[in-house]
Amino acid sequence: MYMRNIVLLILINLCFSLAWANNQQVIVSKQETFKVQEIAKGLGVIWGMAFLSNDDIIFTEREGTAGLLNLRTTKITRLPGLPKIKVTGQGGMLDVAVPPEFNTDDWMYFTYVKDQNGNGVTVLARAKLESKRLTNWQDLLITQSATNTGRHFGSRITFDKDHVFFTVGDRGVRPNGQDLSNHAATVIRLKRNGETPKDNPFAHTANALPEIWSYGHRNPQGIAYDYKTSRLWLIEHGPRGGDEINLILPGRNYGWPVISYGKEYWGPFAVGEGTEREGMEQPVKQYTPSIAPGSLLVYSGKKFPNWQGNLFAGALKLRHLNRVVLNKGGNAIAEERLLESFNERIRALVEAPNGLIYFSTDSGKIYQIKPSAIKK
Repeated sequence: MYMRNIVLLILINLCFSLAWANNQQVIVSKQETFKVQEIAKGLGVIWGMAFLSNDDIIFTEREGTAGLLNLRTTKITRLPGLPKIKVTGQGGMLDVAVPPEFNTDDWMYFTYVKDQNGNGVTVLARAKLESKRLTNWQDLLITQSATNTGRHFGSRITFDKDHVFFTVGDRGVRPNGQDLSNHAATVIRLKRNGETPKDNPFAHTANALPEIWSYGHRNPQGIAYDYKTSRLWLIEHGPRGGDEINLILPGRNYGWPVISYGKEYWGPFAVGEGTEREGMEQPVKQYTPSIAPGSLLVYSGKKFPNWQGNLFAGALKLRHLNRVVLNKGGNAIAEERLLESFNERIRALVEAPNGLIYFSTDSGKIYQIKPSAIKK
């Protein structure tokens, strides 16, 4: 009996990944077995990451900086050339992203917070990398989203074949959610050069900003385009409960703050008038209690075949990597919470060209997820 208990303890330790070896941790999940390895540490709050080549990751830090991480050498190179950034509350240097067909001399896209008469606004910009320096910086859209709060700037970036999408939060002012005369609480769609597409849903609507693609979002900090299904996915913070995964369609109203699955921070009272209303979209999935999502990734690589088409989100409050399985109709049919034993606020996610997954933590670390030789 004693020996059997010892064996069981060993198996439990393996399955729940409580032991480290060579700075790597083996995880046995429901569908894949993988290793997690620390690649970099000692950084700030790493908000965004993007691959510029097989070996080079560009990353942003909310404190107002950016850098390059070489995966072969693990050397970090700081990048000059950023504009003046307003670092306040939840804002600062935000996302960085590149289109899937990116070459080393192409445009890279950024979101950051700019000072506007003492208030902060979310900005979409682009730049190029030359001789380890950001050059040709261009602000493509300085959003009309100014408030005097330091909350809910968004902001994530993704691409379809011809356009760039990025998110802006409600800036801590709830009525912004239903106000099309400003960019707060929206998903924005532009051509990659910053022009507004003529087929945007509000391009010819009076008293609405033409850049808006969808609205009624509280604070969307994850957006991802699935090239296989041509679906645009978004994950956003609810208040106390009611974080949402939404399938984004042009011109649709996602309800904030009229409908919500969350409650007020100050008491056990529902936000808005309920969870449903005609003309307002329902989430594909909602989280109560809140996980506080910090990112979104549609996995498309070959390293983890059982994860293809799954959504991954970093969780800030409940500190894990959230995996959601979708069926062919785009419905959420299963969920798995990975890396809970890390006890880390997981923020940025990026898929490498070779199909590995990388994530950052608010403790200033970057990790790699790769297949393990151990079979279940």
